[in-house]
Amino acid sequence: MALPLLPGNSFNRSLGKEKFHKSQHWGYCNKIAMLVGEDKPGIGGEPLRGQKLKPKYTVFPRGVGSDAPSWVAFDKQVLSFDAYFGEEVPEKNQELYRIRHCKIYFYLEDDTIQVVEPQVKNSGIPQGTIVRRHRIPLPPPNEDQFYTVDYFNINTEVIFYAQRYKIVDCDQFTKNFLRKLGVRLNPPAYHPEDPYTRARQKIADSMKPLRPYERFDTLRQFLEYDGHVLRFYCMWDDTESMFGDPRELILHYFLADDTIEIKEVIPVNSGRDAVPLFLNRKKLPKYAPAGLYQPGAITDRTVLNVFGGLVGNKGRYILDNRKTGTVHQEFYKDSDLTIGAVINVWGRRVKLCDCDEFTKEYYTTKYGIKDFTPVPFKAPPPPKIERKFPPYTGFGSEEDSLGSCMSLLPQPPQKDFKKFLEKDRKGLESNLLRFLAKFITDNPIDKDRQFIISYFLSDDTISVFETPQRNTGILGGKFLERSRIKKPGQELFKSEISEYFKAQDLFVGAKVCFNGHNFLLVDADEYAFNYMEKHADEFPMANISLILNKLKAIGEPSSREIKQIFAATDPEHTKVMEYNPFRNLMVNITGGKLSEHEIMTIGRYYSVQNEFEMDINFLLAVAQEQLKKNSFEYFGQLSATFVYNDREKCGLLPHEKCRTICKSFRLPLADDLLHALLTMFEDGKEQVDYKKFVNGLNWRENPVPTFQTIKVPIKYEDDWSGQPPSLPVKRIKYLPLIEDVFGTEE
Repeated sequence: MALPLLPGNSFNRSLGKEKFHKSQHWGYCNKIAMLVGEDKPGIGGEPLRGQKLKPKYTVFPRGVGSDAPSWVAFDKQVLSFDAYFGEEVPEKNQELYRIRHCKIYFYLEDDTIQVVEPQVKNSGIPQGTIVRRHRIPLPPPNEDQFYTVDYFNINTEVIFYAQRYKIVDCDQFTKNFLRKLGVRLNPPAYHPEDPYTRARQKIADSMKPLRPYERFDTLRQFLEYDGHVLRFYCMWDDTESMFGDPRELILHYFLADDTIEIKEVIPVNSGRDAVPLFLNRKKLPKYAPAGLYQPGAITDRTVLNVFGGLVGNKGRYILDNRKTGTVHQEFYKDSDLTIGAVINVWGRRVKLCDCDEFTKEYYTTKYGIKDFTPVPFKAPPPPKIERKFPPYTGFGSEEDSLGSCMSLLPQPPQKDFKKFLEKDRKGLESNLLRFLAKFITDNPIDKDRQFIISYFLSDDTISVFETPQRNTGILGGKFLERSRIKKPGQELFKSEISEYFKAQDLFVGAKVCFNGHNFLLVDADEYAFNYMEKHADEFPMANISLILNKLKAIGEPSSREIKQIFAATDPEHTKVMEYNPFRNLMVNITGGKLSEHEIMTIGRYYSVQNEFEMDINFLLAVAQEQLKKNSFEYFGQLSATFVYNDREKCGLLPHEKCRTICKSFRLPLADDLLHALLTMFEDGKEQVDYKKFVNGLNWRENPVPTFQTIKVPIKYEDDWSGQPPSLPVKRIKYLPLIEDVFGTEE
């Protein structure tokens, strides 16, 4: 039973309906009323009663496929439909309409559509892209919406800008995609044929020539040998003619069309005009002894005049496919070109003397020729005149004086700037080799004087500094200014550049003479030893392989006695020997044939590394002091970077990875200190606990007491005073040395 309506109910209902429509269509944007609420859903996101939402893009069923956005999930995935449309032709009597076939591409990533018409030969219609790729609106009255994948199926029609397209079929990918969306595909539609194109094809098929023309099929040869050229080096002897001389030529044979091209090699100052080509590219004929043929005798085709030729009438003719009266002519082929052969180039006898590697490979593969002995055709080059320079006069440097003899306008001597950039000081790499030296003298005053010889790898200069000593009566300081030093025993005034000391001339045990002062190198700093061992190919005194081979050659005849001597030196069988007895033993075994540096290299290679536990608090105190001086406080960012690189989230990272991250933050710590700190926080598998490492460096939250930094003073490299290194070689494992040199005992 319906409830009675109050008198004002109908008014209220109409007012409410009006308010409903206003609330649906009108809204405020930037305090301006506009039509913005048409697609606004109700409470809970559900559509209101009577409201029909317009899809903006293709909506696929939820739960199917991945959750990635469409521009990622459907990247480079396109639906392809075969379609056609009809076009009227009102201005021609031969045809009333045309059927134009096309392809419709639907791009799934953004619902864009493209229509492309394939090119048809001699169609007379501009073809290609008919509709550029973009979103196409639906036909009126739904022009505010766009085409989605729901509007496409086989045997249906779509309208793009008032042009009706009939979809007749699609490819297999499109069929599979539409079936997965739940679309029931229609059977393929009839594919009509254009009547005018069919009529033109009938006319073309019925047109057959009365006499078939001669066919020259060279496409296969061109495709197979395009870009392949045989090269021969030739000689044309023209000495018999007046003012003639031998002419050097280069012959190119093009395998694509059997043509030949010849270039002339014109010597410098020969007095001849430089022409582009000696023979233009063409087929080179072989001439009979009778001589050249008359003009017109050699033709590709013979024309038979049937009738005509009268005034006012056009003559009728056909081609002679029987080749009546044809003159047979031979051309040079690749089989005629061999080293030592003579060819006739328009009356000039050209001899083939040599060829390049590609030509040799071609003839070996095709004809099995293996003998490519060249024929000598070039005159021997004139002897090179040796340039003699005047001797050095003593004014300026030798390089500068030599430069004045090389050119009319002398240039200053160029320095090796590339070497300077590579070997200049870079951070902790000083590229400076320093040696401790003493005078070679019997003078008791000069005997105890010590010098530091510094060799700069960037420019091969040497400086000598004398260490001051108390109560000697000799002031220390700079002994020799930094400069290049000539080797002794050379003539002063000569034409050649003098020989200077190089880095290879300096090693422990070497005797050098600097400007009349004889020095004996007795020691070197740790950086010099490490650098020379790192570049062992440049420094034979630090090359352990060369030293072991040298030791093997010296001690091979008495290897058993040498093993007995080593065993007698170690009566307790500790397999370890002190350095001084080891050094004396090596000197006695080799008879002084090994230098001190070579013995030191052996000792360093087979030394026993002292396993000592460094105080981690001391290392952290030194590191925090350096970080505090450089105002480094980016511990949060450093920790976040470690966590980001920890893909497994286990709190551990490899040693080298942690070192790379610290370098990227420009952590103001020396390499050896950083390496020692990372080693302290490693586990057994060289994995660093980066959380403890960062907490240990954080001088704000975890400061280390400063009194611990006074344990060992820090020695910088520039403060080396010539004393032995802090960790010298003390003990040597001699058993691995014996095994490497003389092998293991059977």
